[in-house]
Amino acid sequence: MIVRQFLEWARTAPEDARAKAVAALARAYVMPDLGADDRAEMDAALPEIAADPSPLVQLELAAALSHHPLVPADLVLQLAGLPGEAGEVVLAQSPVLNMRELIGFCTSGTPARQAAIARRADLPAPIAAVIAEVGSFDACLALAGNATADVPGFALGHIVARFGDVPELREALLAHADLPAAAHHALIRAVAGTLSAFVEERQWLAPGEAARVTREACDQVTVTEAARRQSEDVRALVESLQERGELTSALVLRSLLCGQVRLFLEAVSVSAGIPVDHVAALSADRSGEAFDLLYDRIGLPAGARIAFRTALKVLQAEAYLDELDETPGLKQRIIDRVLAEYDALGEGPEDNRVVGLLRRWQVEARAQDALAA
Repeated sequence: MIVRQFLEWARTAPEDARAKAVAALARAYVMPDLGADDRAEMDAALPEIAADPSPLVQLELAAALSHHPLVPADLVLQLAGLPGEAGEVVLAQSPVLNMRELIGFCTSGTPARQAAIARRADLPAPIAAVIAEVGSFDACLALAGNATADVPGFALGHIVARFGDVPELREALLAHADLPAAAHHALIRAVAGTLSAFVEERQWLAPGEAARVTREACDQVTVTEAARRQSEDVRALVESLQERGELTSALVLRSLLCGQVRLFLEAVSVSAGIPVDHVAALSADRSGEAFDLLYDRIGLPAGARIAFRTALKVLQAEAYLDELDETPGLKQRIIDRVLAEYDALGEGPEDNRVVGLLRRWQVEARAQDALAA
């Protein structure tokens, strides 16, 4: 009786009064001690109330019912389909909506509705993957900032590929604890590309020099990041670099000179197309003959052969840790030893470009050791 009277009154009542009354009615509906008859009457009336044309009334009803798991599914779907904030509240919070329904709303919804779903607590991986694939920028930004969402690594990679050039999203992704190494590297490349373009525009460096500085800075970050990763993540990073044509001999050499043997072995394995344990066995040959065969197979520059072989010899004699906490001064010792080998042959930067590269890295290593001291 009360609900019927409410419906009659609501036909002529002002919007503000209707909204307050609907909020009170909805709060009563979710009370556990509501009688069966009253609940049945309200079940019949709520779809009509949800059809009220007032956005304010719709929002009050949606907000009052969005957290409760026992609201009828048909009513929740009706509320979720409402335009504006009312529908977004339900999409962001209602436990009644199932995965299939949420995916449907993702694929057909506006950016604001997609973002509402992306903010859901404990968002399941399948929905996160759909948002990463087809969601708007706002939705992907919300997903990146959702600490409780289960976001697969490949989905984070999709977001990087789609929106990695947007600073706000880059910051959110870089703060993500589970960001895969390949996605992290792609973000660093995007940042470096932006900085390089800015430097060129300001004419602070010639285009070629700006590109070189950018490339070497990215390689340095890649080696450092790989040291933090598990073996399977390093492998995925190397395969991603290979696909994009960024697995260069300079990066492979830098990984070895830094003592990051895991990255070096995976890079050679991917380049040569042989298992990583075979690469490890060939690299462990102290005579260097086995590695020479591998070196020729993967087509590394002839002028860098001494650098690779000498670095391997130094590492074979070191009790090193293939992690961020590598033996202090290891990089500088390796580079100094390699350069000594080239000096003994009388080769300088004018004779061998590798020597020029090593000279720059020597300065870099000394600066890093000075900061760590």
